[in-house]
Amino acid sequence: MILLNQVNYQQIAKAVLKIECAGLAQLEQYINEDFEKACAHIFSCQGKLVIMGMGKSGHIGCKIAATFASTGTPAFFVHPSEANHGDLGMISQGDIVLAISNSGEANEILSLIPLLKRQHIFLICMTADPNSTMGEAADIHLCIKVPQEACPLGLAPTTSTTATLVMGDALAVALLQARGFTEKDFARSHPGGRLGRKLLLRVSDMMHTGSDIPFVYSNASLRDTLLEMTQKKLGLTAICDHNMKIEGIFTDGDLRRVFDKQIDLNKAHINHLMTSNPVQVKPGLLAVEALNLMQLHHITALLVSKKSRLVGVVHMHDMLRSGVI
Repeated sequence: MILLNQVNYQQIAKAVLKIECAGLAQLEQYINEDFEKACAHIFSCQGKLVIMGMGKSGHIGCKIAATFASTGTPAFFVHPSEANHGDLGMISQGDIVLAISNSGEANEILSLIPLLKRQHIFLICMTADPNSTMGEAADIHLCIKVPQEACPLGLAPTTSTTATLVMGDALAVALLQARGFTEKDFARSHPGGRLGRKLLLRVSDMMHTGSDIPFVYSNASLRDTLLEMTQKKLGLTAICDHNMKIEGIFTDGDLRRVFDKQIDLNKAHINHLMTSNPVQVKPGLLAVEALNLMQLHHITALLVSKKSRLVGVVHMHDMLRSGVI
């Protein structure tokens, strides 16, 4: 038995990294005309990209399918064993199958190839051996051969699965750029992620409305204005006429300037102290654009209006809570 203090974990880990990095360095030679043809066929595919793989190759295949799907290429993973028992019906003419097997001899995939050929399904195989059964059967073969596995026994797929994943990433990113895929496109497939929130949320999704809006009429006293600011806790009050048309804004910063002028809080009226023509945004404005406006004008809140009438207030804190910042 190896004693715990006799194992140099850091040394072992660094050796693994060295072996896998060397394997990836060898992968560049396989980015060739076959790779370019594979990209071209997937780009022009009118159906879906169906990815298959058994064991560790299957796990890698799931990730590759997810990467394709989130970057503009419709794709999903089908388990070869399930395909042999009914899920083959998920694949239809016009689809492309990307089959993964390091050896190129996965029986579960080999049994499907005649059926795929019968349906005229275009087949791309990713293996370490172009002369394997899968390599020979493929319309396009992508080589993922590596010098050695990081496993000292040479048995556990390590370097080979890393190379497979990287080859899949190379395909997906090449197609992403070919499609002109943008951040907004990415956000549409990631609405629950931070980027999705940042790029898809609108002011109307987070603004304060109804009784939560701090506002007073233009004939209000400064005292009444301060009470409204204190109650609504947004650090500002909108000043409106009786039709809710925005006439101005009064903020914490304005209040500090009032103190500097030694104005009588009980006698002063807000229409003489407010800031006229405040920055306003529409409810449909993207939240990230509203944030840009705040930063441009060095303010922490915006009045939201429709046809110059107050309908809401959005604060920097709302941006923080919604994940826009």
